[in-house]
Amino acid sequence: MDERKNLKSKIHSVLIENREKITINGVDDVESFDENNIILIVNDELLVIKGFDLRINKINTETGEVFIEGQIYSLEYGESPKKGLFSRLFK
Repeated sequence: MDERKNLKSKIHSVLIENREKITINGVDDVESFDENNIILIVNDELLVIKGFDLRINKINTETGEVFIEGQIYSLEYGESPKKGLFSRLFK
């Protein structure tokens, strides 16, 4: 039963409308953003959104929803964010 609970907490969704609007559920944090890149943390992984004139219109921290507008070129999942200096030195 614990496995089901963990799976449910890791579910997220991405809805893209005409490559101009994107709604993402299950976001843990916003790592960084500018008009060409938005980097989100979703389930301890990076989600990089690339585009032009990107704007974060709304963030709901309670539900983990993020609403973005702009010309969306790509979405790319990556590794978890880098850890601190000591954890990298003492692998």
